[in-house]
Amino acid sequence: MRLQPRNLSQIPLTGSTLSPMAEEPLTTTSGIPVELVYGPDAPGTYPYTRGIQPTMYRGRLWTMRQYAGMGDAEESNRRYKFLLAQGTKGLSVAFDLPTQIGYDSDAPLALGEVGKVGVAIDSIEDMQRLFDGIPLDSISTSMTINATASILLALYCVAAKRAGIEPKKLSGTIQNDILKEYIARGTYIYPVADAMRLVTDIFAWAAVEVPAWNTISISGYHMREAGSTAVQEVAFTLSDGVTYVRAALNAGLDIDAFAPRLSFFFNAHSNLFEEVAKFRAARRMWARIMREEFGARDPKSWMLRFHAQTAGSTLTAQQPENNIVRTAVEAMAAIMGGTQSLHTNGFDEALALPTEQAARIALRTQQVLAHESGIAQTADPLGGSYYVESLTDEIERRAQVYLDTIAAFDPNGMGMLRAIEQGYVQREIQNAAYAYQRSVDSGETIVVGVNAFQSEAAPTPTQSIDPDLERRQVERLRALRERRDPTPHAAALRAVEEAARHTTNLMPRIVEAVEAYATVGEIANTLRTVFGEYRETVVI
Repeated sequence: MRLQPRNLSQIPLTGSTLSPMAEEPLTTTSGIPVELVYGPDAPGTYPYTRGIQPTMYRGRLWTMRQYAGMGDAEESNRRYKFLLAQGTKGLSVAFDLPTQIGYDSDAPLALGEVGKVGVAIDSIEDMQRLFDGIPLDSISTSMTINATASILLALYCVAAKRAGIEPKKLSGTIQNDILKEYIARGTYIYPVADAMRLVTDIFAWAAVEVPAWNTISISGYHMREAGSTAVQEVAFTLSDGVTYVRAALNAGLDIDAFAPRLSFFFNAHSNLFEEVAKFRAARRMWARIMREEFGARDPKSWMLRFHAQTAGSTLTAQQPENNIVRTAVEAMAAIMGGTQSLHTNGFDEALALPTEQAARIALRTQQVLAHESGIAQTADPLGGSYYVESLTDEIERRAQVYLDTIAAFDPNGMGMLRAIEQGYVQREIQNAAYAYQRSVDSGETIVVGVNAFQSEAAPTPTQSIDPDLERRQVERLRALRERRDPTPHAAALRAVEEAARHTTNLMPRIVEAVEAYATVGEIANTLRTVFGEYRETVVI
């Protein structure tokens, strides 16, 4: 059975660049007509197994993002402008480790780490330099930031206002997923309860002040990078999502006020069909959780919108050109699985930050798939496949077993917090990672160029960071402290501390502190004085 294409003019479109395919009849290269969808179930309808939009990429292509950030704000700004000139439609910001864990560039613990794995941002002046000359009201920006997400979102909004752009016109995402930091990544600062408070404060504030902003990107990506299976990625990510929803409800928020702005971040791994099935299963499970378990009424609250990134853990330092092929396969999985936006990794990222050449090839991979492969001509192209449908059902079944197990950790609905505290989730991921590595070591799993088909290759040129950058960043930071007005600065930090000691929403106070030239480290340290710091419990 074939469903006829619908009248596209009657369907609201979301996403990035309008696809030219929406403007003309589609055919294969042999002139065979291509329908909008094949099979009895249409995308854009509950439970969204086949996609959240009725037209999928026939209406708009996915947002093509490239994750970038290196050195200081000026160097990263140059890379962003390069990527925009190459046709990327959304920016994705990587921050250095001091920024991620709330230390200024001159802090003793920041020594040697400034600008190394992302851009160093200390103040509003850095954020203004980072986006200088970039129209923030016409692009979407994703920021991979968690423990200090509240501060970086405040910096972004204030930078936009200083550029004459109202925050209500901004679109983008902050990751703001602190639970996966305790599970798999480690860039946490505060105890779990206080960190969760910051998350829900952002939900409430942004719903009014930045209504088009995605206030969280609930991330399975990093759990997969740590070694989880596809089933575990779905289960643990959705369990985190359930926990955030319960925390927001416990904070008094209305589910249909915040749930439409929840988004997800998944890994696009190398087993093509399993990955497509994973995305389909996750979408269906989340829709049922939101409608049946939480009683959300707005269909937008049921939709699992997600960004995907190809798998960094599959990239190899040996024969790095092979990574171009791996990334293309993984990008196909994300697209055929219905992603809303996509980042493709540079082939040299197992060696260093990506060069311009690698970033260009990664972006061109998406563009070739979008415009030459036919992959975007019909919605859910693998739907109806006996194999993919069976995998979708089985991933859902196995993931549900994990969800039920985690829920049993706490009768009050916070099972994921208890499961993390007791090390259950971490152990499951560690066991999966160990099993995979054993299969590679034994040769049961083939990794081309690593344990089979090996060959000598010429060295690959890599990106380098100016060794003098850290000194310049520290000098700029100290000069800012010297010239700012100390009175409003001190008052703003006192207001942050006072709000932290009570139940007042912290976001307006953090915005005021940013406007008074308080730095990332100063605001984070103010919260440290009230909340303290999280110390991981080692569970054997």
